[in-house]
Amino acid sequence: MRIVKTQQTTKRLTLAAMLIALSIVFGRVFLIPLPWTHGNVNLCDAPIFVGAMLLGPWYGGIIGGSAGLFLDLLSGFGQYAPFSFVAHGLEGLIAGWLMRWLPNRWGQLLGLILGVAVMVVCYFFADSILYSWSTGALGVIPNTLQGVVGAVVAVLFERPLKRNLHLSLK
Repeated sequence: MRIVKTQQTTKRLTLAAMLIALSIVFGRVFLIPLPWTHGNVNLCDAPIFVGAMLLGPWYGGIIGGSAGLFLDLLSGFGQYAPFSFVAHGLEGLIAGWLMRWLPNRWGQLLGLILGVAVMVVCYFFADSILYSWSTGALGVIPNTLQGVVGAVVAVLFERPLKRNLHLSLK
């Protein structure tokens, strides 16, 4: 019994590490710079939501926080790194928690919506603190678009991944 639990833990940790790496790659490859906010729109949210869906809230938070932090440090946006750690960490944590609390399609939808909303609010304050309130306001629509696209991509990949990975979430 202990071997099976160890195998599941190893599988979950490996998947989490791969999703962190995938989030960083998606954040660097699928990138649209936004000069008016000093930031960019990318596809880093999709692996964060996949992690929240498949592995639960704590993994979703760790994947989101780590990926957001490292992505900003590697991209030359070091000033955003602590904000991204919080924004994407809470995004994954809240989405995963709601999906675990309401384990149906409504819970998944609510988790994705609130995850995106938390990320957008965090970046509104990040842009406002770093630059100005108007910069924060200008980032709301592109950040919302980024989160929604990431959520849609995650939903498209969640079922095939769950079917093929054979993860036990208990």
